[in-house]
Amino acid sequence: MDLNKAEKIEDLDHEHTARLVLDMFHRIIIHYALWFNEVKHQMGMEKALDILKKASERSYGIQMKRLSKALGFEMKDGIPLPLLDKSKESLMELMDRVAVNWLANDGVWFQAVEFTHGMNDAKRCNDSCWAQFSPFEAQAIKNFLNLSETPGLEGLKKALNFRVYACINTQSIVEEESDSFIFQMNECRVQLVEYTYFAEAIDPRIQTQCIGCPPDDHPEEWFCAWRFTLGPQK
Repeated sequence: MDLNKAEKIEDLDHEHTARLVLDMFHRIIIHYALWFNEVKHQMGMEKALDILKKASERSYGIQMKRLSKALGFEMKDGIPLPLLDKSKESLMELMDRVAVNWLANDGVWFQAVEFTHGMNDAKRCNDSCWAQFSPFEAQAIKNFLNLSETPGLEGLKKALNFRVYACINTQSIVEEESDSFIFQMNECRVQLVEYTYFAEAIDPRIQTQCIGCPPDDHPEEWFCAWRFTLGPQK
């Protein structure tokens, strides 16, 4: 179809109507992210995360109600029934593919900036993105697991197992004293250096120390390692 001949949506053929539906989903995602970014800019991260929780709960209910009617699937306790009808193994496979897509998206954005504006700009954008994503993901996990506001090191251990990249990488924990532990990334498909932001968002008392991270030399059993210590109340 020649899109130059389309004056309105009704002029689209079947294929391009489907493409426009997908494009509108993309616009929703971007608009949603822009709202969060602006609220964060105007009010700060802490308030933005609180508002995001309220907006997300309401938005999800509204959107899934309409989509379930349009696409003909039922909802049960806020979850699409087709998901609940899948086996645990199928859901785990789906989760792994979602996680890999997340990783691919991160790389796509980095390369899009790098190839057009150079490595320095790509690194600056990457560092800024992770500095913002980590507190968001920490809060999302705290909400999902119903963790307290200050769950301590046990809360952090649990939260680390629910990060997106926990589906991608192999990680382990080495116990130390009662007020510290070491987190090791044993097999890694992406290097992340934002553990300080994540740990502080889980509990502001937690202090982070980098034991080693590429390009540092490291032993065969891990690529990067971090020590988390529970400090006094801030």
